[in-house]
Amino acid sequence: MRHRVAHRKLGRVTEHRISLLRNQATALLRHEHIETTVPKARELRPFVERLITVAKRGIAAGDAEKKLMNARRHVARDLADVKVVDKLFGEVAPRFQARPGGYTRLLKVGPRRGDSADMARIELVGSEYNPNLEAEGEAAAAAPKATGVRGRLQAAASRLRGKSAAAADKKVAEPAAAESKKRVTKKATKKKTDE
Repeated sequence: MRHRVAHRKLGRVTEHRISLLRNQATALLRHEHIETTVPKARELRPFVERLITVAKRGIAAGDAEKKLMNARRHVARDLADVKVVDKLFGEVAPRFQARPGGYTRLLKVGPRRGDSADMARIELVGSEYNPNLEAEGEAAAAAPKATGVRGRLQAAASRLRGKSAAAADKKVAEPAAAESKKRVTKKATKKKTDE
């Protein structure tokens, strides 16, 4: 019977399992979201939350330099990358200073294509990462709102195609508009000369 057995073995020996969790924790803190299998994500969640809590406690004891250094050493034992440790103490832990736990979110994605394993996306709360967010915000503020059915359809099509395709369409449309303007002026001057 498996009474009081806390963790999943994940089909690996102890050293391999610990190495897997350390690598995934490093990747999660670096990118703020990763996609993995559901059992691995469920094992990773308390591992990462413990690291964030240790970092928070180290930052909270700000005057006591020894406690901060001890916390950094404790975290660096599990995270091999110094840049990730700096990010944890500089960005991630201060962001969760007022939050009493629950720093990660686990979203089930569906089955993996090759072997139909249940996949999950684990991410840090508050980091719904969108790399195009700033560019989209600036473009939305600068661009006038499209009215009518045609404008709404064009806006939906550009969102589906992505920003780069919409910019390419705009570049193609600008010379075409200039060309049609030239044609109109030529026709107008031709009519004036005929009269």
